[in-house]
Amino acid sequence: MALIVQKYGGSSVPTTERIRRVAERVVRAHDEGHDVVVVVSAMGDTTDELLALARNVDTAPCPRELDTLLSVGEQVSSTLTAMAIHALGASACSCSGRQAGVITTPAHGGARIVDVRPRLVREALDRGMIPVVTGFQGVCGENDDEITTLGRGGSDTTAVALAAALKADVCEICTDVDGVLTADPKIVPEARPIDHLTYEAMRELAAAGARVLALSSAEYAERYAVPLRVRSSYDEHPGTAVVSDEPRRPPSYGSPARVVALAHDPSRTKITLSGVVGRAGATAGMMYALAKAGSGIGTAEIRAVPAGDGRYGALTLVLPVTDAPAALAALRTCRRGIGYDGLSIEDEVGTASLVGSGFRSHAGTFLLLRKTLDEMGVPFEPVTASDTRISVLCRASLLPDAVRALHKAFVGLEPAQPLWQTRSDQAVAVVRMR
Repeated sequence: MALIVQKYGGSSVPTTERIRRVAERVVRAHDEGHDVVVVVSAMGDTTDELLALARNVDTAPCPRELDTLLSVGEQVSSTLTAMAIHALGASACSCSGRQAGVITTPAHGGARIVDVRPRLVREALDRGMIPVVTGFQGVCGENDDEITTLGRGGSDTTAVALAAALKADVCEICTDVDGVLTADPKIVPEARPIDHLTYEAMRELAAAGARVLALSSAEYAERYAVPLRVRSSYDEHPGTAVVSDEPRRPPSYGSPARVVALAHDPSRTKITLSGVVGRAGATAGMMYALAKAGSGIGTAEIRAVPAGDGRYGALTLVLPVTDAPAALAALRTCRRGIGYDGLSIEDEVGTASLVGSGFRSHAGTFLLLRKTLDEMGVPFEPVTASDTRISVLCRASLLPDAVRALHKAFVGLEPAQPLWQTRSDQAVAVVRMR
């Protein structure tokens, strides 16, 4: 039978009743003959509540102490889940990040996994037990004695990293929706589940704001070819399989562009540096300053905007709102080295993204996007344009309308129906959306 790693997020274990339901699901898989490893997040909003407690006593908590505090949430849920499994007659043991051998970098609050040494987890499996591992956390230091946390979505990464280290047959990310959907169902009620996604598409969706899977876990799964399945913890829907390539994928040359899904992120900040584009090394200087400060360069999108009057243009930086304070501080500190004239900030903006394939060779994709948003009266500016993702920036208050309109235009039609056709002297580009 199979070795399965199952991860349950906070929305799947918000109460003890839901923990019992999760335990029943785990024991059922174990009784079918599978080896099962469980990874759990903190219950419901526990992490937010612990963070609020910390800020009640210190507005800028010590990162080390904060990590130690926040790690408690997963320890509570893992032990309760192990108890619930015991109550059903199966044998289980809770494991902390240290006991599971999750080794990380020393960056408190945003550590990255560098190694997994799951000796105790393997021993528990060999004894017929169900290990229940705390997500979101690991250890660092010479003696692996410093607790670190992995940031939001860290439990996803814990599960994928464990699956890779254990060479699991599948890693199931169990959440509160029926897999990866074509859009956020809270905004687009008619969004539908996707049967299969490539690692690349999943990574692009995560980077664009889809919260069903953390970006770091999507990257880890792709790097180590971990078979993923995103599914609901509330029913038996098969969910979405994330694989190395799409089944029956057509040849890329001459094939239509396809939109697989939409993602959006309502919490972005736009920072504009004026008077930099024509200055040698300005972009590199900005990226170096952000990377040195650890201020979200991995999730930032940078665009050069030349000026129309022949003078130096601007560099636009779009990044998560949580990374903005550190980024601003870094940019202001390194103003002389970067060489910009002015700095402006725009909050309350968000991004809407199309994710799929073939966008670069089919201009019709962007033309239809522009037509759709113009008809909705949504002003926007391009942020990212690649073969697999197109992202635009608009006011956060207009984002739901933009997402609904784009979903209707790109995903709401039958797969074979052409949406846009453009002719040039050299080729005919037909865009069909799935």
